[in-house]
Amino acid sequence: MSRIVLYCRSGFEGECAQEISAHAAGFGIFGHVRALADSGFVEYVTTSNQTDEQGLARLAQPRALIFARQALPCFALMDQLPVHDRITPILGVLRERRARYSEVLIEAPDTNDGKALAPFCRSFGSALAGAMKKARLIDPAAARRLHAFFPQGDKVYLCSGDLAHSSPWPQGIPRLKFPREAPSRSTLKLDEAFLVLLDEGERERWLKPGMNAVDLGAAPGGWTWQLVRRSLRVAAIDNGPMDVALMDSGLVTHIRADGFRWRPPRPVDWLVCDMVEQPRRVAALIAQWLGEGLCRHAIFNLKLPMKKRYDETHLCLDLIRDALGTRADVRAKQLYHDREEITAFARRA
Repeated sequence: MSRIVLYCRSGFEGECAQEISAHAAGFGIFGHVRALADSGFVEYVTTSNQTDEQGLARLAQPRALIFARQALPCFALMDQLPVHDRITPILGVLRERRARYSEVLIEAPDTNDGKALAPFCRSFGSALAGAMKKARLIDPAAARRLHAFFPQGDKVYLCSGDLAHSSPWPQGIPRLKFPREAPSRSTLKLDEAFLVLLDEGERERWLKPGMNAVDLGAAPGGWTWQLVRRSLRVAAIDNGPMDVALMDSGLVTHIRADGFRWRPPRPVDWLVCDMVEQPRRVAALIAQWLGEGLCRHAIFNLKLPMKKRYDETHLCLDLIRDALGTRADVRAKQLYHDREEITAFARRA
């Protein structure tokens, strides 16, 4: 059997399963999904005669998936591990495989049960890393990292993560600290979006001091704060009040107007939007701004309905792709700081 393990938000296993199945079918690879509700992960299983290691690597691309925080080819599933000595059987599998890894991450699902395993993951990670170093299985120059994913204490998926394509953060979650100066916790969504949806080079090129941005539905200023932090000039569009300290920065112009009706007098570098509204209406608004050249880049939030979340996601993103045609660059992810929503980036390439 060949399998991929995908980490996701608890409660979104169904959407993650739909997505990896469709993604695999696009490569002509077929299999089945194993997923438990609220487990925080999905297992996609195919047959070995269908999928070689390279085929699995093509599928395990978390940047191409919306609902998966991490996607990893799994080379061993070990069940009923002896709790008094988990290292010996795991090390046996690793020695037989004869691969070296840049580092080892011990992970558990992002669920209440998974959080209870956190102390074990910390202590076991140190012990396994030490044993691997003695066995000469750790090489800082290696192109892959070892992920040992424990859905429970006596069961582990051993996975290999390509450093160039897998998520670099444990559990696929960037750990961000809430800045005390920010007006609202929603600021962490935009901070995470910049990290996850853009690479380092794109952040350097597209988020330069002095650029102009518009924040639709800005009040009290959580997303505006992230733009000001990067020295962008922001038109904050909202009928509600903005944070006083944020306005004192001198980089924010507060315009009391309807975010769906207001338009800039000239094109801007960035449009950001976190309005609580039907996702199709927000998608249509973003498509209009980009299609008419009113902004060069956009990051926006889509609040998903309770039912058919996967279908609604793709309907909204396709609406934007259709508006931009063959030059559409649309990326989306259900971020750690999202809830019943996804965050997307779009531009005309």
